[in-house]
This record gives sequence, structure tokens and C-alpha cells, in this order.
Amino acid sequence: MSTNIVWHEHAVTKTSRAAALGQKPAVIWLTGLSGSGKSTIANLLEKKLFSEQKKTYLLDGDNIRHGLCGDLGFDDKDRVENIRRISEVAKLFVDSGTIVITAFISPFNADRAFCRSLLGENEFVEVFVDTPIEVCEKRDPKGLYKKARSGDISNFTGIDSAYEVPLSPEIHLEYQDESAEATAERLFDLLHAKGLV
Repeated sequence: MSTNIVWHEHAVTKTSRAAALGQKPAVIWLTGLSGSGKSTIANLLEKKLFSEQKKTYLLDGDNIRHGLCGDLGFDDKDRVENIRRISEVAKLFVDSGTIVITAFISPFNADRAFCRSLLGENEFVEVFVDTPIEVCEKRDPKGLYKKARSGDISNFTGIDSAYEVPLSPEIHLEYQDESAEATAERLFDLLHAKGLV
């Protein structure tokens, strides 16, 4: 923890930035197993929001690990630090008035709760992309389940590392048989109906 620092208040506030953009800033946090469809759905959701003239930014797990979190591994300690960093970045985006969409396995309830604690009321929207592990494993777009099953990689969520199902997500999105496009449209409609975007 840094010491001898003081938070500097700025003249332009989150409220004024959001008003200038004509939108309500929030973090739409997609969580689920590897291969559940988080990134695909997040991408389609951002495209839909962007078409509605919303100012958005998408933070994706793999992309973040190429830069900001490139020094982290996949044991529990590093997973916690990964989500801590992402949460702080997401908070800054919300402060800018932006709608942030994230796609992270984020396996631990405490870590997702930490991000929620950084934000204001209704600014954290937890979306559980609930895809059965059998379906994720069948999809296995990156071949990771196969590697985990053969012992080539360890600490793989759902195989030899835990995934804690969200306790009370704002949106429980079952995704199995329909197309990603239909699921993303359903998510957009749910967010809109609940007044979250």
C-alpha cells in the first residue's frame, strides 16, 4: 500500500462526464468458465451498445494479460491480483463516464465483490454466463481443456481450480443452444429492461 499520498479532487466530475456523454456509466461484468462464450457475447454487446451511440470500452481477459497483467500467472494469488488490477481500471473508466464491458473468468466471489465495492449503486452489473462445463469442454476453442485434462497445464478453472458460481448476479444468462448473437441481444434487452444501460 502506497503511503504519503492524498487523493486529488478534479473539477470535472463523473456526474458531469456522464451527463456530457448522455449515458449512465457502469461495469457490465461477464463471468463464467473458459469457453462459456463471455468474450463473444461481450464483443457483440459492445457492438450493439456502440450502434446505440453509447460510449463503451471492452476489457477482455486474454488481452489484458498481454499488457497490464502480463507479469501474472494463474495460481490463486495471481488470479486475485489480476482481478484487483482490472477492477481499478474499470473504476477509472466508469469515472470517465464510460460503459465498461468485461469478460473474465474471475472465479472467486470475493474478487467480483471487490470490484462492486469500488463503484456506486447500480454501477456494477454482474452477468453470469452460465454454460455447462460439458458444453465449454466440447467447444474448447483454444484447446485448453484438452491440455488441462492431459496435465499439460495446471490451475485450470473448472478442472483443478475452483469456480465459485455468482451468488446473486444482476443477470443470470444461460447460454447453450442459441446463437451468440441471440444471447447478446437477449442480454442487451435485459440490461435495458432493468434500466442498467
